[in-house]
Amino acid sequence: MQLAIAEYSRTVLGFKDANTTEINPETKHPVIDILPEQKKNLAEKNLGGTMRLGAYPAAIEKGTIAYEAYKSHLISERHRHRYEVNPDYIEKLKDKGLIFSGFSPDRRLMEIAELPKDRHPFFLGTQFHPEFKSRPLSPHPLFREFVRVAADRKIPKIRV
Repeated sequence: MQLAIAEYSRTVLGFKDANTTEINPETKHPVIDILPEQKKNLAEKNLGGTMRLGAYPAAIEKGTIAYEAYKSHLISERHRHRYEVNPDYIEKLKDKGLIFSGFSPDRRLMEIAELPKDRHPFFLGTQFHPEFKSRPLSPHPLFREFVRVAADRKIPKIRV
């Protein structure tokens, strides 16, 4: 999700140097950044125990790809990161068509970003790690939904 947002910011918002500060700390458009309360820890190289790690709740917006996958308004997913969508860019991204379909219950942290289905049948990225909760006989809801959408696509038969 983080790199998708950087690319979306470059191509759709027109911020040619948009990036995550994890890759380019000097970017003029830090669309992915350390949250303000974490910057002091980073500056002091005090990183122990500062990562967002473990299960966190997220609210899912009805009428989205994510909601179709989860069939629930409230979920819990596992995280392992320090960088988040920069709150200064959320409205700009939404105004240009990006949907934040999952977010922390207080709407401060963005958890899932997707494109409307009329622009792409299944474009979705997550802040969390769905692979942490997926098993061979019990796939994660997002993986299951991706396969369902792909299987339902009408692919023209190739004539030889």
